[in-house]
Amino acid sequence: MNVNIMNVDYSTKIPNNVNLSEDRQVLKALEGWHPGYMNWWGDMGPEGFQQSLVYLRTAYSVDPRGWAKFDYVRMPDYRWGILLAPQEENRVIPFGEHFGEPAWQEVPGEYRAMLRRLIVIQGDTEPASVEQQRHLGHTAPSLYDLRNLFQVNVEEGRHLWAMVYLLQKYFGRDGREEADELLRRRSGDADSPRMLGAFNEATPDWLSFFMFTYFTDRDGKMQLHSLAQSGFDPLSRTCRFMLTEEAHHMFVGETGITRVVQRTCEAMKEAGISDPADIARVRALGVIDLPTIQKKLNLHYSLSLDLFGSEVSTNAANAFNSGVKGRYHETQIQDDHRLHGDTYPVLKFVNGAITRVDEPALTALNMRLRDDYTQDCVKGLLRWNKVISTAGYDFKLTLPNVAFHRAIGEFREIHATPDGVLIDDAAWNAKQSAWLPSLEDGDFIASLMTPVTSVGEFASWISPPKVGINNKPGDFEYVKIET
Repeated sequence: MNVNIMNVDYSTKIPNNVNLSEDRQVLKALEGWHPGYMNWWGDMGPEGFQQSLVYLRTAYSVDPRGWAKFDYVRMPDYRWGILLAPQEENRVIPFGEHFGEPAWQEVPGEYRAMLRRLIVIQGDTEPASVEQQRHLGHTAPSLYDLRNLFQVNVEEGRHLWAMVYLLQKYFGRDGREEADELLRRRSGDADSPRMLGAFNEATPDWLSFFMFTYFTDRDGKMQLHSLAQSGFDPLSRTCRFMLTEEAHHMFVGETGITRVVQRTCEAMKEAGISDPADIARVRALGVIDLPTIQKKLNLHYSLSLDLFGSEVSTNAANAFNSGVKGRYHETQIQDDHRLHGDTYPVLKFVNGAITRVDEPALTALNMRLRDDYTQDCVKGLLRWNKVISTAGYDFKLTLPNVAFHRAIGEFREIHATPDGVLIDDAAWNAKQSAWLPSLEDGDFIASLMTPVTSVGEFASWISPPKVGINNKPGDFEYVKIET
């Protein structure tokens, strides 16, 4: 393994392990893009904390045994780097029509448009989530949580850099134009919104943030795993290293929800409340009731399902056939990796009923990835439900049916309950606020969102974490806020 590929060159303005100092044309293009990025970060990055010293990790290597250093840094001074996982010698394309052929080090002409679009869509999600979360610093429940928010934000910024490097290096003028567009679009903007629906939604409170990092970042994980299989080796290597960082983002979501659930159960127990559905009494304790947590879960899970696109898709089939985008854990699947003649069960809306239909496996790849995603989501629910049952409460958080609250795919034209029962518009309108957060729910959660900035202290609605970041003690000052 080449040591220079492992360690990061900090001699240029842009930390990297892709030998940018020798690649003058790409370096010049990226240095030209850099001021626009800094303007975007200033305008759309975390609001109000740009001069605070934050205890952040910065990637200095791609060696899994030790790849990050922790230190205090002001966010505008963070070193956003271009880091690719080490190149695997003699890597071959692991699926599709080019199965077994050497992986591509340059973009094949016939797949150029497809690859560019996939990179742009992935790249667009990275700044979008920073924009969605920019106001959350003002209501953080602790310095620990504030630091985690900023860690997620700077790494989403780095992931944008990673995608922009691929566009600048491998796609010429149209790559440079796409890189500029990534800074021009804005989450939720009426005229130039972000490309995917969930990334134009507001993130109004910290429970939404935890749900987003658990459910929506997990969609990102599945997409990155699929792209990490790509026959285009620079994309594969880029995504493999991004996955290393993405794990922390989902950790923030999973443990955040765990801590909210735990605090609610503790407060109910202390107050002698035996019924979790006694919402008014639970809320009077200054914690978030479990039925409202379920509603938030319903919202974020269903929005995240839409990110997988249509269940049956010729685009997905083409991306697989061409060796551009594989399946989750492609190399561990026991089949011929070509899928000719194979089928995969897809839930469809047929003759007024939700029906399982065997579709050609090639066109059902989105459905398969979504099923993998759902299985991955279940792990967190098991942990959250363990907290509830250990506290002695008979209440289970559950994933709603895939037909519930959908805007894309087979079920976009219908209404279904979280249990998958089909209902008409009138029944949906009457019951919607029992299944999805209402304005009143939002107002209540917002009323709890008062910032806690004293070292080692936490808001009333969330428990402290079990361990600190980088094993720091409970009274560690994760963010030094300018006063």
